[in-house]
Amino acid sequence: MEDLTSYPLELTGPDIPMVRFLNVRKSYGELIVLDNLNLDISPNEMVTIIGPSGSGKTTVLRMLMTLETIGGGVIYVDGKPLTHMPKNGALVPADARYLRKARSSIGMCFQHFNLFPHMTALQNCMEGPVQVLGLSGREARERAEELLMMVGMIDKKDQHPSRLSGGQQQRVAIARALAMRPKVMLFDEVTSALDPEVIGEVTNVIRDLTTRHSLTMLMVTHQMGFARDISDRVCFFFGGKIEEQDSPDELFSNPKSKRTQQFLSAVKAAD
Repeated sequence: MEDLTSYPLELTGPDIPMVRFLNVRKSYGELIVLDNLNLDISPNEMVTIIGPSGSGKTTVLRMLMTLETIGGGVIYVDGKPLTHMPKNGALVPADARYLRKARSSIGMCFQHFNLFPHMTALQNCMEGPVQVLGLSGREARERAEELLMMVGMIDKKDQHPSRLSGGQQQRVAIARALAMRPKVMLFDEVTSALDPEVIGEVTNVIRDLTTRHSLTMLMVTHQMGFARDISDRVCFFFGGKIEEQDSPDELFSNPKSKRTQQFLSAVKAAD
């Protein structure tokens, strides 16, 4: 059992990050997936994670959504512990009730959309605000229609997912996540399951989010051009650690680490 007495019950002071990974570890048996990860993400910052398969990229997002437990360390969101909760003046692993409340400030868009197939686009976007946030049907409808308008899907609001293209489904999924009014949005390879001709639909919506909404965003992607265009900071993961991080222009144009150089060369060769 890890000694948690050295971890703060709450982050205080100026310039509190929206997300903080503090000595976070994750392993499956002998396989170390994340090795003492320390990462701060500022409010309204867009951070993109790149790296080879198995480097721990998606695990970072899944832990933020509490879909994966952590093996050590603490994750904080908006100054408060996410993975742990205060009890008798110390941190202890969070229980299910605490986790449900803590993750309400986080939205995630998955690679495969995960829309409810028996609901229309509008109903998909209304369900969470009604069932979880307690909004009235009228309030939820107004919010859902506003977001579907924003992602260019208002004309498809009465269609079920089976009647929508992949790009359209992903745009509805983004609207559904935003309907919960998250402080942090996570994007996990949201364009990898799409046909090349519709990738632009989704990337344009995410690009628009960075300019129109005060959201902290964390994205995993294999699209280096998109990462360069949209990010405030890019982190290259290798072997469960951040091998290198910098502004997109600097990291893509002048990578310092040999591993980063090799990865970017391999990606460029594959394009």
